[in-house]
Amino acid sequence: MSKKIVVVGGGLAGLTAAITAAEGGAEVTLYEAHREVGGRGRATSGPYVAHEGAHVFYADGPHWGWMVKRGLTGPLGKPPLRQMMQIGFIREGRMHRLPPLGFLRMMLTHRGSSAPVDQDFHSWASARYGEDVAKAAANAISVVTFDADTGRLSAAFVWDLLWRVFAPKPPAVRWVIGGWQAVVRRMEAHARKLGVRIELESRVTELPKEPTIVATELSSARGLLGDSSLRWEGGNCVMLDLAVRSGPKDWFICWDLDTGGFHESYSMQDPTTAPAGETLFQLDMPIQKGESRADARARVEAFADLAVPGWRERVTWQRSAAAKGRTGALDLPGFTWRDRPAIERGDGVFLAGDMVAAPGMRGEISMNSAVRAAQGALRAAAGVSRSTS
Repeated sequence: MSKKIVVVGGGLAGLTAAITAAEGGAEVTLYEAHREVGGRGRATSGPYVAHEGAHVFYADGPHWGWMVKRGLTGPLGKPPLRQMMQIGFIREGRMHRLPPLGFLRMMLTHRGSSAPVDQDFHSWASARYGEDVAKAAANAISVVTFDADTGRLSAAFVWDLLWRVFAPKPPAVRWVIGGWQAVVRRMEAHARKLGVRIELESRVTELPKEPTIVATELSSARGLLGDSSLRWEGGNCVMLDLAVRSGPKDWFICWDLDTGGFHESYSMQDPTTAPAGETLFQLDMPIQKGESRADARARVEAFADLAVPGWRERVTWQRSAAAKGRTGALDLPGFTWRDRPAIERGDGVFLAGDMVAAPGMRGEISMNSAVRAAQGALRAAAGVSRSTS
């Protein structure tokens, strides 16, 4: 008798869950409400390929090994050396080549140290490294949290992110040619090859009888499961995608240590994302408490004035959007990833996504939770409880 499993949602989490379940011998049906799979892994169509969410992977987590094992990563991009040297840090409204000395000292001399779960990062870091260093460090890692007050989050949570992104070690960042969208296409093809039935433009409004993996945003999962407790902290930012005629003074990557903004090129490492002679960037700026989207947009444009000098006279394409609660889980003091909404919901229902109880950051949480959800669904489909598996 075949094992039947349903997956609701066709983003990174849903596709990962469907592939894992199909590899476990299940007959899998995936329902996606939109006309195509991908979720926030989608991107605009050419000639400017701008992503809905993040566009890099980190190769120091289980999600990367999962993709490599299945040949899903594809070719990798790397910016030319000259562009790689164009890395800057904004402090007191001016561009600098290096972050503050205190920030460098913190990262160089405290390898292997830990931070408390139950204290906020700003208080903890201020007591050890000084308030200015604590503020700069929190704003530097806003590239991951997209929270205007990253210092309010758990010290352990923020400290772990800082080490993953800034610690002196071989860089773990990977730029996939074509971005997450290219990975999504390979995942979809791989899922179909495994026999996964993908039903597009199919919105699920009632839970199926089969073991089911709900791989949607928590807001959608709340409605489908009728569970108001499915909530967690998320970031809130404004994004500016910007294509310009290429210039020698354009920065590859910039961190705004004053207000948490982040700027990175799409096309210096992946020329397929923009026409020849043009450079495509994304700038993100956390929206402050009580701030309007228009004011945040004005701040991100001021950021662009420093990162892409003269962009207003060179712009060939642009778009702006806001992302609230769509940038991965954020842990407040006293909480860890284990305290987020549980993957196993009971009665053969499992949760996957970027705000549930799984390790990683941003989209990694989606993939790591999806593998666990699929393993649970396979046990449920086989009538095997956790205690006897």
